[in-house]
Amino acid sequence: MKDDGSLSYSQILDKKQKTMMRRSIIVALMLLMCTLTACHRHQDTLLVMTYNVRHCAGMDLVVDYDRTAEVIQREQPDVVALQELDSMTGRSGHCFQLGELARRTGYESVFGPAIDYDGGQYGVGILVKETPLSTKCIPLPGEEPRVLLVVELKDYVMACTHLDLEEEARLASVPLIVEEARRWQKPFVLAGDWNDTPGSVLLQEMEKYFTILSVSEPSYPADVPVDCLDYIALFKDREAEVMESVVIEEPEASDHQPVMVRALMR
Repeated sequence: MKDDGSLSYSQILDKKQKTMMRRSIIVALMLLMCTLTACHRHQDTLLVMTYNVRHCAGMDLVVDYDRTAEVIQREQPDVVALQELDSMTGRSGHCFQLGELARRTGYESVFGPAIDYDGGQYGVGILVKETPLSTKCIPLPGEEPRVLLVVELKDYVMACTHLDLEEEARLASVPLIVEEARRWQKPFVLAGDWNDTPGSVLLQEMEKYFTILSVSEPSYPADVPVDCLDYIALFKDREAEVMESVVIEEPEASDHQPVMVRALMR
């Protein structure tokens, strides 16, 4: 028979089978990619920052919201625990400082007032990229009253505090913090300025209940750090794989340097 370029029945059948096989392989690869993507999303790391901003006054004592916000925007953490914030005080020109930072960074904000001060309030705050499910503010002991600000999010709970200068008050805060952490069935992350150093009685007590995720490197004072006072920790009913833990070199925006941890929570 003359070869006119036409395909035999068996050749056509073979071609169809190969086409179907290729399509099956493509579908299998797509399903695998979807599975890996879902797994990756499930295991996304959490980027946490803690930052004592000293009412947004830098080492030069100038209040500069743009400068403070730029530190956060540059690092793009998922959540930020902030300490020493003014709300509508005379000192800050009756400005809601956390709101100013939220507006500049695009984060959601939750304020935890600790004391009435200079015609307004003074306390801690949390900036977060997602909308909180619930919030609460728990009083803690201190010559200057302190608080534990707790924000529930979809996959974890974020808590921020600034503990007292007196050791007795700091130690008295631990059981109150632990009591709150035990209430939750989600990973409980605690961050803030604990006003104490590694190896202290406070840190030994905290480490009975929390895994310290942050590095034990100096973060205060910002220009020439000598003391580690700022911490990020995870309540011990959960585990975390720390991918990154750093003190961010920022010598001007506050009297503390920010501390940041990237971790996979389990």
